[in-house]
Amino acid sequence: MIKVSIIVPIYNVEKYLKTCIESILNQTLEEIEIICINDGSTDTSLDILNSFSEKDKRIRIINKLNSGYGATMNIGLSVARGEYIGIVEPDDYIKENMFEELYNFAEKSSADIVKSDFYYYLGENNQARKTGKISCYIANKPTNIKEYPEILKIQPSIWSAIYKREFIEKYQIKFLETPGASYQDTSFAFKCLCLAERLYFTTNAYLYYRLDNENSSVNSHSKVFAICREFEEITDFLNSNIEIKNYVNTIKLIRQYQTYFWNLKRIDPSLREEFIGNFSDTFKIYYENGEIDANFYGKIKKREFLYLIKDKKNFISKIQSKLDKEASKQKRRKLFSIRINPSRISIVLFGRQVIEL
Repeated sequence: MIKVSIIVPIYNVEKYLKTCIESILNQTLEEIEIICINDGSTDTSLDILNSFSEKDKRIRIINKLNSGYGATMNIGLSVARGEYIGIVEPDDYIKENMFEELYNFAEKSSADIVKSDFYYYLGENNQARKTGKISCYIANKPTNIKEYPEILKIQPSIWSAIYKREFIEKYQIKFLETPGASYQDTSFAFKCLCLAERLYFTTNAYLYYRLDNENSSVNSHSKVFAICREFEEITDFLNSNIEIKNYVNTIKLIRQYQTYFWNLKRIDPSLREEFIGNFSDTFKIYYENGEIDANFYGKIKKREFLYLIKDKKNFISKIQSKLDKEASKQKRRKLFSIRINPSRISIVLFGRQVIEL
């Protein structure tokens, strides 16, 4: 019996692929299948996969024309045969006990999803820092969004989890197939967390999420607006599931606002005005529909929000000033910072983590 199907979506990652695949082959859980989907790579990625598959029959290679991340992931979901499904991005790598421990947690708790913490990883200087994304308050016990809606505030990080295949198939949860887009884990993760009856979280970390892949970019037009399409899908999902919407809509709106604002800081300045136009039009609809409430303003500055929906030019001016200040603050943080969250405390000096408690 295959306990976990591990999907690896691959596109031009020859620099990192060997490390990734070796970390999966070294898993202490042997009852796995490794579904490697080559999305039309033009480098030596397919050759690397073929060399591995000759040595280990647990590797299944699907070679196809380039169609994007969402389409690739949906193929993986459709052919998976395991009791649970895991995802590993090809520029990341994992600890050897990751899937054995996640599977054991799933069996113990009868969970639809088991989700763990992970590490931010910089390959240039081989630095890893545990993110602390999973609060100890929700760990080590089954829960769901009705009991704890704040679960939706956790970063999507779909690759730090396993999903019961029957659960995915029951609700027909899929990725959006937007060619050339980014952020295609956003609506998938949101639906999974909302629909799961039993979620199990652990503060243990297993996956090393690479931050310094130079091929990552959000400066093309399609990538910049991909996040908008993801939240449109989430909005449609909630409008079709009113009971769930009643629990989570304000949290979703706060997260959407914060994500759009975060995106503003990352995109090319030449695209900001157009993106702000979409940002403004979207939230104006929510405002006019009466969906913006006091809880929203508890997290989002009301004056800033009203500028967004009523005075875009003023908003652009103020945002640019705010972004300049945050850029200056980030430079200072690279020299020295103390980071505190529910699961850890770390001190960073000259860009290096020197203490973790």
